[in-house]
Amino acid sequence: MSDGADRVWSVSEHLESILAQLKPLEPIELQLLDAQGCVLVEDVTVPVALPPFANSSMDGYAIRVADVQAATAEHPAVLDVIGDVAAGTGELPTVGPGQAARIMTGAPMPPGAEAVVPVEWTDGGTGGGPAASMAAHSADPGGAGGEVRVHRPANNGQFVRERGSDVAAGELALAAGTVIGPPQIGLLAAIGRGTVTVRPRPRVVVLSTGSELVQPGEPLGPGRIHDSNSFALTAAARAAGAIAYRVGAVTDEVETLRATIEDQLIRADVIVTSGGVSVGAYDVVKEALSSLGDSFGDEGDGPFGHVEFRKLAMQPGKPQGFGRIGPDRTPLLALPGNPVSAYVSFELFVRPAIRTLMGAPSVHREVVRAVCVAAIDGSPEGRRQFLRGHYDRRTGTVTPVGGSGSHLVRALAHADCLIVVPEADTAVAAGEDVDVVLLD
Repeated sequence: MSDGADRVWSVSEHLESILAQLKPLEPIELQLLDAQGCVLVEDVTVPVALPPFANSSMDGYAIRVADVQAATAEHPAVLDVIGDVAAGTGELPTVGPGQAARIMTGAPMPPGAEAVVPVEWTDGGTGGGPAASMAAHSADPGGAGGEVRVHRPANNGQFVRERGSDVAAGELALAAGTVIGPPQIGLLAAIGRGTVTVRPRPRVVVLSTGSELVQPGEPLGPGRIHDSNSFALTAAARAAGAIAYRVGAVTDEVETLRATIEDQLIRADVIVTSGGVSVGAYDVVKEALSSLGDSFGDEGDGPFGHVEFRKLAMQPGKPQGFGRIGPDRTPLLALPGNPVSAYVSFELFVRPAIRTLMGAPSVHREVVRAVCVAAIDGSPEGRRQFLRGHYDRRTGTVTPVGGSGSHLVRALAHADCLIVVPEADTAVAAGEDVDVVLLD
């Protein structure tokens, strides 16, 4: 149950109470492309060396080193071309003394060959000067035979990718806890893994409340505003690694809100609402969710769960709500409705919750110390203030962007960090060090 309606929670206390009730989602096995953005839960070792065979890193000729040791532009080594070796070739010709095999990038090294000379070091079999490229086999089948003049010597193993030079069989390819991105998917595919066991990306349902909200693209009537919160928070959830679903704005009606949330539980690992959590007569989220049942975790749990609404010692974002609802006790985070308040609250509370469910190695945003280049006046005593700012990594400085108003969407769009003013401070002098929460 609540600690009392008058209790004021710190930012840290509220976050800790949320994360204490969450645990990572159960692992599942997914196809490689479906695993993008997920966190690996198993160590993956290499079953077969990569590359699995020695192959050429250049288009050119596979040769024996002794045959080209004395080659110069004036006195090229002349070799008999015994055939082509293309990528995917099965049967390979054996390169003997005075011989060469024309070879393509990625093709296996033929027996007897010790190095590759690029085609640019040869005449390409034309009998002329240095070649710029090979003629297509379909246009010049004779290029697989005849003679080639090599104008430069080569060292043993030159332009050859040796077997296992990337990673040897039995070595660790990826460790548990790795976030699967495009390079990791490429490595998994290269070592022959078609599936991988991961924690799935959390499914986050986002909805805004307010009878004044209008879908972007539709005309505004008197007293109406466009719904921006659900779009910003859905995008933020996706950026955090979640699969996010945006629900259209819900009017200020208790039963409508309850029905909408109940309908969304089937596809949600987390529900995020914005608006309706303060002390107004039309704060529908607070009215609808405060009376769902007894506190979660007690024998007297109501059938729908419980959401607790709190006052936090922060600005913006003083009113917050959190609870577990529905048959699976799905986490619900209720955020304030002002756009800046909603976004700051998401970064401080929802994003860590999403990352915790993912089992991500990094749950929190990076915090750095920076020199504030402009003075900050009027921070409320007893509250932790989060101001929008622009951080310069090169100089280690931060500049406030816009004012402290929780409706200033334009300033938020031009910020890349949050400047933190501690509860005990009412101002920050220009040149003073501050904590900065990086947002990118």
